[in-house]
Amino acid sequence: MPTSNDGGRALPVTGDGEEAPPPTTAAKPRRGGWTTAPFIIATVAGLTLAAGGWLNNLIVFLIQQFNIKSIDAAQINNVVSGATNFFPIIAAVLADSFLGCFTIIWISSLISLLGLILLVLTVTIHGLKPTNCTGASTICDTPSATQYAVLFTALSLVSIGLGGSRFTLATMGANQFTKLDHQSTYFNWYFFALYFSSFISATGIVYVQDNLSWAWGFGICIAGNVAGLALFLAGKRYYYCQDKIEGSPFTSLLRVVVASFRKRKLNISSDQGSEFYYNGDDGVKGGIPAAAPPTNSFRVLNRAALKTEEDVEPNRSSPWKLCTVQQVEDLKTLIKILPLWSTSIILATPIGIQISLTVLQALATDRHVSGSGFQIPAGSIMVFSLISTAMCTSLANHTLWPLWRKVTAGGGRRRNNIPRPTPLQQIGIGHVFNIASMAVSAIVESKRREGGSRHRMSVLWLVPQMVIVGIGEGFHFPGQVALYYQEFPDSLKSFSTAMVALLIAVAFYLSTAVIDFVRRVTVWLPDDINQGRLDYVYWVMVVLGVFNFGYYLVCSSLYKYKSVGVLEEDESS
Repeated sequence: MPTSNDGGRALPVTGDGEEAPPPTTAAKPRRGGWTTAPFIIATVAGLTLAAGGWLNNLIVFLIQQFNIKSIDAAQINNVVSGATNFFPIIAAVLADSFLGCFTIIWISSLISLLGLILLVLTVTIHGLKPTNCTGASTICDTPSATQYAVLFTALSLVSIGLGGSRFTLATMGANQFTKLDHQSTYFNWYFFALYFSSFISATGIVYVQDNLSWAWGFGICIAGNVAGLALFLAGKRYYYCQDKIEGSPFTSLLRVVVASFRKRKLNISSDQGSEFYYNGDDGVKGGIPAAAPPTNSFRVLNRAALKTEEDVEPNRSSPWKLCTVQQVEDLKTLIKILPLWSTSIILATPIGIQISLTVLQALATDRHVSGSGFQIPAGSIMVFSLISTAMCTSLANHTLWPLWRKVTAGGGRRRNNIPRPTPLQQIGIGHVFNIASMAVSAIVESKRREGGSRHRMSVLWLVPQMVIVGIGEGFHFPGQVALYYQEFPDSLKSFSTAMVALLIAVAFYLSTAVIDFVRRVTVWLPDDINQGRLDYVYWVMVVLGVFNFGYYLVCSSLYKYKSVGVLEEDESS
């Protein structure tokens, strides 16, 4: 993690661009640290419980309560899922530039609560949804314009609320700690609360919705949201928060582009030392010493920090013509990481397609357990992915990585000096599991079609593909969060975790476009999936995943860690 220097002592920098919490003194009460963790983790649990209650069962809700056709419901689900992962980008910009994490989180939680209240009204007031289909009727009432407006308003509010709080909580929690190993422990608890609450919502709340009433199910979501918001506000006095927001960090990045263009005619060479470049007056910041010249990568951007006679004259220097070396290096970091980020979009796109199609597959299977009267809700099939992800994350930290150190500790080398797999290696493992999951999905779908509607396959046949994709997520999701948080500039820490959300958002929108394209040019995805070829769609995802994995291997082999020194130091301490 990048550090700043204070009298020779390294101090980590928070997501808001400020130094991490100072140690406790007699004059100042302790703020930040593990005192804040219970409040933040409890908030994550409550808000995730509320979000999972409506998101996990959204396809079934649209089909049963609003008479929307299956593939159209899957498309709406993908758009909503994309929105919940796009809004974290807006939240990150607002948090880093204007309002701070604390304000963004409580406002987002309140917006989510308003959306949940509106969802309850749609299932309790008859005029806000169409009449349910009865019997074997194939002609059902379609929602009116007003009903659609209320539905989409509710979905917009809950999407904004979820998007604004989930990843911002991850950043704010990490900002409470000064040591990298404490941040790693916090992220473990964060993911545990995230997946445990998702498990509860995907089983308990979904069961209530399918077997008792949608109103009761959404009511439980409201209770979770209220509890999460109340607990978050209760911990306000203990949080470490930035007192002063410096303005948009993206402005400084834009200044580098503008300054480089304005100085495009200046000559630059590797012989130019640090005295030719402007480092500002802040000494060491973000790990770049004041005397350091810019790196040679993307040298065209170095012109932005190159000093001219006009720049050194009093009152003539402009931040749009002269930037610091640190600002130049920040922009270079973003450019270097973009190819890796793009591979994760293609990694997540098949997952978005699989989530929607698996729910439709579950609706077409026998969901009774061992011939009993109990029927697994179709929306609960995702719980097997959540369980495998949570178990994989836990085993990786407590079993796999210690075993990795034991196996690789050869030649008398101390185990503590053996680093755990890098974030890039973890992401690569996730790629392999993701491809395997798509292949298993294709094979299982072929078997389901052979049975037809007369001999319906058990829903448990869908479990292996969910388990495998969950294991893959247990590797690549934490790997991506760690990679972006460690490598992004100090002023963009909130945006770093939101980059994961952005790629998921793009992936869901891309999955929507892929499904729409397949429907237009093939007959693989009719409204009745028993007449289609979902297995062909999955095989296409396998081929796409293999090509993307090759692209990822090229990008990862060329990437150089900015924070590798810090990581190695922390691992050996």
